[in-house]
Amino acid sequence: MATAEQKGQSQPAGARPGDPCTMVIFGAAGDLTKRLLVPSLYNLHASQLLPANFAVVGVTAAKFSDEDFREKLTKDIQEFSRSPVRKELWDWFKPKIYYHSGDFRDPNLYKQLKDKLAAVDKQQGTPGNYLFYLATAPQFFGEIVKQLGAVGLTAEDGFWRRVIIEKPFGRDLESARALNTEIMSVLDESQIYRIDHYLGKETVQNMLVFRFGNGIFEPIWNRRYVDHVQITVGEIVGVEERGGYYDTAGALRDMIPNHTLQLVAMTAMEPPISFDSKAVRDEKAKVLDAIQPLSPEEVLTKAVRGQYGPGTLEEKAVRGYRTEPQVNPQSATETFVAVELHIDNWRWAGVPFYLRTGKRLAQRVTEVAIQFKRAPHLLFRDTAVESLSANQLVMHIQPDEGISLRFSAKAPGAVMNLGSVNMNMKYEEYFGAAPWIGYETLLLDCMIGDPTLFQRADAVEAGWRVVAPLLDVWQALPPREFPNYAAGTWGPKDADHMLEREGRQWRLKL
Repeated sequence: MATAEQKGQSQPAGARPGDPCTMVIFGAAGDLTKRLLVPSLYNLHASQLLPANFAVVGVTAAKFSDEDFREKLTKDIQEFSRSPVRKELWDWFKPKIYYHSGDFRDPNLYKQLKDKLAAVDKQQGTPGNYLFYLATAPQFFGEIVKQLGAVGLTAEDGFWRRVIIEKPFGRDLESARALNTEIMSVLDESQIYRIDHYLGKETVQNMLVFRFGNGIFEPIWNRRYVDHVQITVGEIVGVEERGGYYDTAGALRDMIPNHTLQLVAMTAMEPPISFDSKAVRDEKAKVLDAIQPLSPEEVLTKAVRGQYGPGTLEEKAVRGYRTEPQVNPQSATETFVAVELHIDNWRWAGVPFYLRTGKRLAQRVTEVAIQFKRAPHLLFRDTAVESLSANQLVMHIQPDEGISLRFSAKAPGAVMNLGSVNMNMKYEEYFGAAPWIGYETLLLDCMIGDPTLFQRADAVEAGWRVVAPLLDVWQALPPREFPNYAAGTWGPKDADHMLEREGRQWRLKL
């Protein structure tokens, strides 16, 4: 993993720049490139972590010259960078941007791209190391990899060739296996970087340090002390311009097998023997393999789906999902999922993990909340204290990255009364700078050949195995009532009832 102090304009102590290389972005005219990838590359350069010999080649079907594409990205970086763009830094970066137009299905594109890359190598002094980033629709993943292999652009002979693949990686277990088989007929597993940008977040990476670098937390990180775990990935936005894709995918496919289960794995994994990538990924894979698949009967009681209707967000009226652009007016696609999972191992036996994710919820938030078991009340039975609050540790992943701990303390006064105290650590306040977007860490790790924060084939397939029962039951049984929650709320009431049946409740004030 890239080292932590990545925010300043000087190179962090102990960090090394990425290897000299050319990054080829398929789908370079899309939102991902302008909003996240180019700002992240700029941030790497500002931190002196981008190699001196570096270039970017954008590839799409749109017609641009090199200069046209440079001007487009110059406007984009001004709009989407989180901090003011320094002219001298961008002036260094801009001439390293190139463009190539073509159809991803056309073999001639890849022959011409090979020639283009040879010319770029000569101009920029890049040695032939290529990082291919597939920021495209999923149906092109296998096609692009096969075509790159056909012209020799994936062959490693004294230099490296790596491929970053965006989500979704398949749409079910069968298709994920098929895609793995297809790309691994061309690439070795060591060349494949299945990206999940959540794993680039500071707080997600900090889970390993927090748990295994502090003697006070790891001893209580188990079934003896933990009552349950809640993982929330909430969005206030709707489907925006992704209605066509989202209506064929839904919240379950879009968020649970990748983002959400990766958070489960980071939270629940056993201590690895080192921070070596294989050791870390082995432990994450073990956790995913240990998740008990729900039976068809359990899906009906331990999983909830929802779809948002019209509502109010930030004092503005917003429309329901079925009236979003490119969405079927009678759509049965879920925009909300809540599920209770159990991990069948010694550490977590009997501890429920509650996951929820949705569009148009009351708040944009991603967090992992560890709720500990309540202390016995008998000591306080002759006092004014009627009940004891549970201690809660929360890893805030976005938008405000940090950690908070809730515990009880005596309220001032002559009577024994308790009050809840929250201790909060925010990265921005404590370390004096805002965290990176998240892609910087992952791009740098790929450039230096560290796959720790990327998904391995077995982890991807394990994630799909977890959600397979939900996909099967929900496909067989139409939803009872959609829409079933108003935009601007925390989802359908059935999600609340799922916890209430066990005497628990979701965190509402996040």
